[in-house]
Amino acid sequence: MRKSAIAILVLSLGAALPALVAAAAAEEGAAAPEVVHWESWRAGNTVTDLASLQRGAHNFMSYCNGCHSLQYERYQRMADDLKIPTTVLEAQLLPPASNHLDYITSAMPSEDAALWFGKAPPDLSLIARSKGTDYIYQFLKTFYVDPTRGSGSNNLAYPNTAMPAVLSSLEGVKEATFKTEGDEKVFQHFESTVPGTLTSAQYDDFVRDTVNFLDYVGEPVQAARRSMGKWVVAFLVLLTALSWLLKKEYWKDVH
Repeated sequence: MRKSAIAILVLSLGAALPALVAAAAAEEGAAAPEVVHWESWRAGNTVTDLASLQRGAHNFMSYCNGCHSLQYERYQRMADDLKIPTTVLEAQLLPPASNHLDYITSAMPSEDAALWFGKAPPDLSLIARSKGTDYIYQFLKTFYVDPTRGSGSNNLAYPNTAMPAVLSSLEGVKEATFKTEGDEKVFQHFESTVPGTLTSAQYDDFVRDTVNFLDYVGEPVQAARRSMGKWVVAFLVLLTALSWLLKKEYWKDVH
């Protein structure tokens, strides 16, 4: 009987051991937040999504145009491409005393901007083409508190950027945790300290819409170009087939 009882006890412990190990691992995982691999974040935007582009235009004019301009984009071109009604353009997007045919410029004088931020904020007309949409997405999502900076914030995608965390009211304020490896500081994870007005998912959508708009501005005809490109390739394939058949017809007597 004693041997049977011992055997049952051993089997019971063996069955319970995996569950105990899993619970310990889960507890340990909760105590040590997972490392955030922000370099793998992708914008996943679509320039054919008109609703997203319209929201992105509103985001840019509300939060970015105070410092940044789009010197190659006119208000009317934006409204025509994005199907924005004139009433909405004039009420929400067009600054006072501006004309529909004006280029989208910032009201901030370059001299004042250089004095306040150390350098004038760049024009963003071609930022998506020069840096890529993923870079903009990562940049707008990796601001963190840094008391050593004059702006009070820093950025993982663009370290020591002069731009302050202007979207912190939406995203919230967060601190960054780093791990020292040799002489290098390696980022580990973010920790939210002050919540924003948007949830994490809502802020992701906000950033993605803004990136989508900047992608459109970099090449306003890209959606039409890609759509037309399919027909051009199909035409060239058909033309190649017809040319090959014509060649065979002309050369059949020679062979």
